[in-house]
Amino acid sequence: MILHVVAVCFPVIFLAELPDKTMFASLLMATRGRPGQVWLGAAGAFVVHVAIATTVGVALLEVLPRRGVDGFVAALFAVGALYAWREGTRTEAGAVERERGRHGAVLSAFVVIFVAEWGDLTQILTANLAAKFNSPLSVATGATLALWSVAAIAVLSGQRLLRLVDAATVRRVTAVVLTGLAGWSLWEALQ
Repeated sequence: MILHVVAVCFPVIFLAELPDKTMFASLLMATRGRPGQVWLGAAGAFVVHVAIATTVGVALLEVLPRRGVDGFVAALFAVGALYAWREGTRTEAGAVERERGRHGAVLSAFVVIFVAEWGDLTQILTANLAAKFNSPLSVATGATLALWSVAAIAVLSGQRLLRLVDAATVRRVTAVVLTGLAGWSLWEALQ
């Protein structure tokens, strides 16, 4: 495991997930169910998605030359930055209302988060980081810890968090960070 890769991945994924629909989903489910069970379900779903994303990211290195991967990653980071900036004005608190927990909070949380994360910004970023650093365990560790942290904040903080954190501002900060990563990746591709 490469600790500096974990240290780079954690804040990128944390910032991207903080104002995300899955964060709000965890928060809302925790207000209706047991927070610990909601966190366990969300944590399990995040582990599965991180495994998928890192596998896809590392597979890119097998298919494309290194310069091609760096260019591809730069483009995806740029798209992620645009997506995060655009999403900075949207609220997604209602994304969970249709999920009812007849199988318990753990399973409900797992299903909601598992479905909501497909093609999500953090899943794409995790794949990008795995392709960039070619260290799936390090990227998976940083991404998983970040996702678990956001889920923990959501289930422990409840509605108080929504009064303290401006989701639009966090998404815009994420967009700026992703723009920097896109520039860095592009610079490396051109070397």
